[in-house]
Parts: sequence; structure tokens; C-alpha cells
Amino acid sequence: MTTTCDTWTLAGPVDAARARALLARLTADAGVPARERAGFLAALTAQLRPCWEGRPQKLTVTVDGNLHLALDGPEPWRHTVACASPPPRPLPRPGDLAEADLAAALLDAGEDTAAVLAGLDEAEELVRFHREELHQTNQGVLALHGELEAAAVAQRKLLDAERAARAEAEDARRLLTFLADASAALNASLDHEDILRRLPKLLVPEYARHVDVWLVDDEETPPAERAAAAVTAARTGRPQHAGPHPGGLPGVDDLPASALSPDRPLLCLPLGARTVQGVLTLAAPGERFAPDTTVMLLELARRAGIALDNARQYEQHRDVAEALQRAQLTELPDTPGLALAARYLPATHGLNIGGDWYDAFPGPDGSVLAVIGDVTGHGLRAAVIMGQLRTALRAYAVEGNGPARILTLLHRMLRHQQPELYATCAIARFTPGEPDVVWAAAGHPPALVRGPGGEVRVLDAKPGIMLGVPVPYEYEEHREELAPGATLALYTDGLVERRSAGIDAGIERLAQALGTLGAAELRELDAAADALLKPMLRDSEHDDDICLLLCRTAA
Repeated sequence: MTTTCDTWTLAGPVDAARARALLARLTADAGVPARERAGFLAALTAQLRPCWEGRPQKLTVTVDGNLHLALDGPEPWRHTVACASPPPRPLPRPGDLAEADLAAALLDAGEDTAAVLAGLDEAEELVRFHREELHQTNQGVLALHGELEAAAVAQRKLLDAERAARAEAEDARRLLTFLADASAALNASLDHEDILRRLPKLLVPEYARHVDVWLVDDEETPPAERAAAAVTAARTGRPQHAGPHPGGLPGVDDLPASALSPDRPLLCLPLGARTVQGVLTLAAPGERFAPDTTVMLLELARRAGIALDNARQYEQHRDVAEALQRAQLTELPDTPGLALAARYLPATHGLNIGGDWYDAFPGPDGSVLAVIGDVTGHGLRAAVIMGQLRTALRAYAVEGNGPARILTLLHRMLRHQQPELYATCAIARFTPGEPDVVWAAAGHPPALVRGPGGEVRVLDAKPGIMLGVPVPYEYEEHREELAPGATLALYTDGLVERRSAGIDAGIERLAQALGTLGAAELRELDAAADALLKPMLRDSEHDDDICLLLCRTAA
């Protein structure tokens, strides 16, 4: 593309006006948009100010497809106008512009200015429109932000409520778990003193700083600072709260403030299901008792009271059964040619008293009957049935019946009078001047015989069924020869049976102990009885009561 260059000398305002008008026409012909053209002419007018003031300037115009201007003066100015179409060639000069052309150029400049202003108005209207849209958008954003903030606040509240609900549920689960475990621990014992010892261990330190238990029938009185609350709880049967400030706890009465109110809150809970047996006093582990914890403690005190009532009833029942049982154990007769020794031990735990008994008495023919038995079941009823069997057995013996016949009659009586109760029994009859012992058994563990030399044998003949089993049955008698100085051992299953081992192992241990009796035990039958019990009760714990009856023929 050919480049054209021309230099115009502008000597004054007229030349400057002609140059401006000429460049306005050139840029219009070259397709320069009105807005850019107006901007260009405004910038050119500002640069031609020295010429307006009478100072000459040189303007160099170069065309190479675009329009390039270079104005020499105090402050040189360079400018390029991008043209849509090339300006006309050759370039006209400002002096060639007639006055009419100058006026037209000025009018064109005004039209351009008007177009620019109209465009500016449109742009301003568009800007206003967009500003309004932006304002509305901002209002929407602010409203949405407010909604989001409100939703966030609501969500935080929901989360806080959920956390609180979970915490409450966890606390409730923890309290219920503790209550269940503590109840199981209290009800596992039937010893009221053991129950009272367990209470502080369960509650300290999580639920109480310290725990006191005051029983109403105790000679000791509660400490002075706790006496008022404890006595009030025992008298009214209502839980009491004592402290420097009211507790407001559910189901608990607040005692009025007094000089006896302690610094740390106290909770006094009555113990007893039917009557108040005592008061459980707890010192708060912190500044106060929590309401939920208090509800759990009230229920625990109620269950502890039931456990204490059960333990007291059990102990009374056990004591009555044991007293009845011991009252019915006979005093062994002094019989020539036959030494007798017996031992009775109640169970060490559980209501397992009242079923075992022993007896020995002379018959009408001069013989001696040694008896041992065990009634199924335990407690007072078993002791009463045992007394009935003992009485009936003696009555049948007085009539001259032998061991087998006596057992048959007892079986018939028990089967008709106590159809749901059974018993085992073994009877041995010793006749003076005869070396044999006649015996019969009804479902009872086998007797043991120790010879004078220490050999031990088991009388393991068929023992027959238990007394009271609902079938007719006739028992058989057996005869066993006893050497002078031999010992016959009759016993109940409590001596030989343990949970950890079967009855056969226990019988074997008893046989070993019987065979290893020393010289002192062989001289004194009571010493022999004690010597047999010692190895058989090494653990000192047995679930059933025990009877042992030793019979030794004269040497």
C-alpha cells in the first residue's frame, strides 16, 4: 500500500480551523465512527490551542491505510486514526477549503457531536437500566443472604438441639445402665450386711462424695450434721434434701435452712419396701445433685430397700429352718458294742437348709437302727417334711419292720401325702452278737465301710428309687459282714457333690480320707468325724447342708 505524506503549516486560528474541518471530513470519508471521530477531533482541538493563540504549528499527515498525525509545537503530539476505508488521495490542503466547505464542516462537526451526545444518552440510559438491574440483583442477593443466614441460624439451632438430645439420651442410657448393673449387684446377695457394704462402692465417687447408711434399729445414731435430714426421712418415708440452698429436685422434699444444714448438699433416701428400715445419705459429688441423677438414685434406693427386705426375710426363714432342723436332730444313744458319731453342717450360702437329717435309736428287739436321709427342696417346708419322715420311720421301726419294709412304707406314705416331694434315705440295722449289718437304701449315695486294716469298700448294691416317686415299689434288704473294729460311714450328697466335679469323684475322695485315718481318729470316733470333714470341705463353701453318721463296731 502506498504511503502519502503531507505537511501543513498552520499560521493562525483560521488555518487551525480549516485543518480541523479538513481532518473531520477525511475521517468521515474514511468511515471512522462518529464517537471515535468526535474524540479524535476533541483531542486535536486541544493540541491546536497554541495556533488559536497565534503561534504557528506544523501538522504532518501521513496516510498508509490509516491516518497518522504529527504536530510540532511546544509539546509534540502524535496520533493515529484507524480508518475503515482509505482516505482520498491526494490529500487536500487546508487552504483549498472554501468558506462554504468550512461552514459545512463545522455543521458536520455539530452533527457528529449531536450523534455522540445521542449515543451518550443511549449509553447513559443503558447504564441506568443496568444500574437498576444491578440494584435489584443486589436486593435479591441481600434477601437471599438473609434467607441463607436465617437458614444457617435455624440449622445451628437444630444441630444444637440434636447435640443436646443426644447428650440427654446418652446420660439417660448411662444412668439406666448403672441402675441395672447396681440392681443386679444388690440382688445377687441375700446378706443384708453385704448389701449395705456394696452401696458405697457403687455410688462413690461418681454419684456421691461419700455415703452413709443408718439403720433404724441400730444403736448408733447418724452424725449431728445429718441427723435432722436422716430422722425426717425415716419418720416420713419421704426423700429429704438438706443444704445451704433448696434443691428443687423431683420427688424430694427440701428441709428448711437451719444451723444443721451442711455446706455440701445432702440427699437422704429411705430404705425399705414395706417399712423404712434405714436411710441412705449421700453427699453431693459437686455443687448440687442433678435432677436426672436424683431420679435414678430414688429408684436405686427403692430397689436397695427391696433387696434388704428380701435379705431379712431370707435370713429369718433360714434361721427358723435351721433351728427346726437342729431341734429334730436326735441325740445319739449310748449302745454297747457300737460307737456312734454324727455331724450336721448347714449350707454356707443360699436357702439350702432343712432337708438333711440323721437318726439312731434302739429297736424293740435290741438292735440299733442308724438312719440318714435327704428331702428334696430346701427351707422350712423341707424341714417339716423331714420331721414327718423321721417320726413315721421310728413308728414303723417300733412295729418290728426291717430296713427294707420301713422304706417301702415311707415310700407309700410320701407318695400319697406329698406327691410332689421326694426324699432319699439309707437305713442300717446292727444286731448285738451278729457280725453282719442289714441295710437298705432308697436313692441314697452308697455307704462306705472301712475295715480294721484300713481297706475301704463301697456298698454299691442297687439302692432302689427315691421315696415318693409316683410308682409302686418294694425295697430290698442287703447284708454285709463287718469285722470287729470296722467303721460304716453314712452321709448325704452335700458332703461329696460339688458343682465343679461329679458325685463319683467326691465319693472317691471320701473313701481315701476314710482309709487314711490316723491312730487318734481310730480311738475316738468324734475325732474321726472331724478328720473326715476337713479334707472334704477344703474350700469351706458348700451349696447344700451336710450330714455324716459314723458307726463303728467294737474291736
